Amino acid sequence: MSESRFNNVSPLDFRYYGSDETLKELLGPYVTERGRVASEAMVEAAAVKTLAEWGVCSEEVAAEVAAAAEGICAEEVAAEEERIHHNIRALVNVLRNKVSDEAKPYVHLCLTSFDVIDTAVAWRLKQAAYKVVLPQLCELQNVLIELARREAEQVQMGRTHGQHAVPITFGFALVGFISRLDGRMTAIKAAADNLRGKVSGAVGAYNAGRLFFSQPEKFEADVLAHLSLEASPTSTQIVEPEFMADYYHALISTFGVLADLADDMRHLQRTEIAEVGEKFEAGQVGSSTMPHKRNPWNFENVKSMWKTFMPRMVTIYADQLSEHQRDLSNSASSRFSPEVIVGLMDSVRRLKRVMSKLVTDEGRMEENFNMTAGMVAAEPAYILLAAQGHPDAHETMRRLTLEAQANGRPLWELLSEDDEIATYLEELSDEQKAMLKDPHGYSGIAAEKTRSVCAECERRLEALMGSLG
Repeated sequence: MSESRFNNVSPLDFRYYGSDETLKELLGPYVTERGRVASEAMVEAAAVKTLAEWGVCSEEVAAEVAAAAEGICAEEVAAEEERIHHNIRALVNVLRNKVSDEAKPYVHLCLTSFDVIDTAVAWRLKQAAYKVVLPQLCELQNVLIELARREAEQVQMGRTHGQHAVPITFGFALVGFISRLDGRMTAIKAAADNLRGKVSGAVGAYNAGRLFFSQPEKFEADVLAHLSLEASPTSTQIVEPEFMADYYHALISTFGVLADLADDMRHLQRTEIAEVGEKFEAGQVGSSTMPHKRNPWNFENVKSMWKTFMPRMVTIYADQLSEHQRDLSNSASSRFSPEVIVGLMDSVRRLKRVMSKLVTDEGRMEENFNMTAGMVAAEPAYILLAAQGHPDAHETMRRLTLEAQANGRPLWELLSEDDEIATYLEELSDEQKAMLKDPHGYSGIAAEKTRSVCAECERRLEALMGSLG
């Protein structure tokens, strides 16, 4: 009888990861205890395989250990650890019990615990990036690109400091996030590729390896090559921690981009803005007491998850410190780090679902635009007047906007009636005057920029996916 999920402690297990069967299948080999044991057994098998290649043991022994590693049972290893109170020695004992007496001596030969642990962690995290994190982010990126292209021409009032600024398009508002996400995916790929392992022994000086090999560093490289990893340039009992810090920084800074996107989409659903909306499903409830509510809860969830996992970076930085060649002060803390991957992937999948169904209200965007449409013409008016030689165009336009606001009159009317600037206005083209009357066209190259950024990021996305194999 399986343990009820309602007895779990972590919300990841009973609410997010635990309730998403697809996510469990994708991430399970890389973030679970079962995945940990399997990857550590894989490292042990890679070491014996390399011993055989170097003539220390037979190919038959290597094959025997590899078969035992593939059939490793996490429950069996846990039971042995409960007996002897050492995780890697428990793994070694279980493996040794599954092979012949001839093979037994070569299991864990020349290795120390963290040769196995750090190398297995690097393998799992690299595989997680290649098999899950980057493909899922690519799917989200495709959704955002499609949406940005759809909205490339949709005029929207730009906002700074929560105030109306000058016109953009909604597609342009999205491509900033598309570009930022593109940069973060590149960073994740680079950090994953740079994760390192070690087979350098108890304090990193190859003491045990030197008993057998004149080139223990070459032996290390050969073991790690079987796992598609490179060696840490130096190591103590552990791999240089900065490779791991870079990896998690790339993940958490990606989470920040997603949280920023979610926060913008949340604010655009405020009653007084109401320019976009989450598509509500049949039977969905927005409030326990207010039936009319349609809360942006999915976007709020992404921001909330980011708030949970962003501070984990502090712990990862703290784990850079290890006394002399090794202490256990990161033993517990580092076990929680893979949860960052789970939280990030839950949010990526959530955003992918919601953004693919995002509803935009063009009428509401137009209403909001018209609230201050006349006022935003102040910037192009000031620039055009200054270009015509007006000695203090900015102050003149500031004065006229205050007057327009006070009297409720269109800014263009006040411009046309002002004798001080009449001669300057005469020098403007008909197109420039039309734009001052109706600043809808004052959106710069927002639409063109949207399309060019989408095209470039799409090209880079294809290259990235191709590099994942």
